Amino acid sequence: MEPIASPLPARPSALLRRSALPRRRLLSSAQRGSPSQPCAASALSLRRRRRTKPSLFPARFSSSSSSQSDSLGPASPPPPPTPLPPPPPREGAKPLPLVISLAVGLTVCFLVPRPAEVTPQAWQLLAIFLSTITGLVLSPLPIGAWAFLCLTASVATKTLTFSAAFDAFENEVIWLIVISFFFARGFVKTGLGDRIATYFVKWLGKSTLGLSYGLTISEVFIAPAMPSTTARAGGVFLPIIQSLSLSAGSKPRDGSAGRLGSYLVMSQFQSSSNSSALFLTAAAQNLLCLKLAEELGISIASPWVSWFEAASLPAIASLLISPYILYKIFPPEIKDTPDAPALATKKLEQMGAMTRNEWVMICTMVVAVSLWVFGDALGISSVVAAMFGLSILLLFGVLNWDDCLSEKSAWDTLAWFAIVVGMAEQLTNLGIVTWISTSVGNFLLPFSLSWPASFCILQASYFFIHYLFASQTGHVGALYSAFLAMHLAAGVPGVLATLALGYNTSLFGALTHYSSGQAAVYFGAGYLELPDVFRMGFISALTNVLIWGVVGTFWWKFLGLY
Repeated sequence: MEPIASPLPARPSALLRRSALPRRRLLSSAQRGSPSQPCAASALSLRRRRRTKPSLFPARFSSSSSSQSDSLGPASPPPPPTPLPPPPPREGAKPLPLVISLAVGLTVCFLVPRPAEVTPQAWQLLAIFLSTITGLVLSPLPIGAWAFLCLTASVATKTLTFSAAFDAFENEVIWLIVISFFFARGFVKTGLGDRIATYFVKWLGKSTLGLSYGLTISEVFIAPAMPSTTARAGGVFLPIIQSLSLSAGSKPRDGSAGRLGSYLVMSQFQSSSNSSALFLTAAAQNLLCLKLAEELGISIASPWVSWFEAASLPAIASLLISPYILYKIFPPEIKDTPDAPALATKKLEQMGAMTRNEWVMICTMVVAVSLWVFGDALGISSVVAAMFGLSILLLFGVLNWDDCLSEKSAWDTLAWFAIVVGMAEQLTNLGIVTWISTSVGNFLLPFSLSWPASFCILQASYFFIHYLFASQTGHVGALYSAFLAMHLAAGVPGVLATLALGYNTSLFGALTHYSSGQAAVYFGAGYLELPDVFRMGFISALTNVLIWGVVGTFWWKFLGLY
């Protein structure tokens, strides 16, 4: 029987008693910790705590809350603050270098009086060229980008026609330099350079000094067919030096760096400049020097042979003396390395027999170097010989076209090299170089200097001014033509001046940690301290000046260069 609903409303006191009864039951069950019923009190207290306003003062906990937190376990520490993401790299030009580079050109163009014998077009091109060179030193933009901006300025101001501005992109020497980057990539990709250097370590590596000579001699063998000092440093020799140093407990950026690694890196770094000076095709800047000399009317017959013949005796003398001098003034802690030949032997075993690609690389380089040496007699230019060698590497799959496309340094060099060389050619055509040489000759005339004295002063100035440059090729593009013109104005024999400036261009690559591409590679390995780089660079520079000055003077006289 269903209950009859009362027509009268329930009293409030009765309703409160009814609603309080289940609440008391819930509270009593929650205090007993019964798992079978939901903890309404806990939920209610959580809601109340969420509604609690934050206080500026620390809260005082009661014993009940303390016991509750103890039952929940120790409080977890607050999460560490999330680090802010690094700011994005700055895009666009650097303001201060940009202002300085533009100011140089604008000052020359509008504030410096133009000499009467110089045409307005030539003076305007000189202003753009000086702004270009200032940008190469200060780098408001990457070198290629800055060169393109200056090229655009020369065309937009009608200083040069479009065809004249891009004329140097047809230059054979520039394309020879580009192809040399691809040859260097072939040496690294096949592992041939690594194999050759490892053999010399095996044969000569029983002592630290012998190890240094082994690495130096191996670079001499590789250099004429691997025309990139930077590629030789980063792709061949630095990995070998790092492996040998770590096996001897010599670690970079550590107190143990001086055990072995510091000496080997420094010795190889300083010796690489002489290896680059020994062969015409050992470094890209060597080829550019001869091209710029041709613009001034100095042509050298059989350039590869002539370059090597004049450089051979002083360069070999430096290569034999430099590692020993560094061994005495920058000595390693470890004098003997009996484990190095065993390590080299093990590495050669791991490398296995020579691969097909290595044999193709050897044959290609033998053909290319032979054509560079005897090409004049056969009517084959150096760039055609290089193109023939690259074609062989592509046909046999040693390199593929993607390898060539990914060689960014080659295409970047093509861009800015061609622009700088093109401007230098137009300055010669417009008479600026002739005006400079005449002005220098008139300036030196009152001093009554003999040409040997002028030769020494100009060569030393050209060498040590490289402290202001971070690129050997940039230095050549900026100053080689001007200094060669000064030599000619002072009466220095043309071939002697051309070759001596070219040799210095390779030798000053070891002055500082920023003086060349290989300098950045070796310094970045972490085995050299910055003061040591400057100190040893200056001492080695004086050593090279002394050796090349004394030995070269007698040798070049014997060859009839003066």
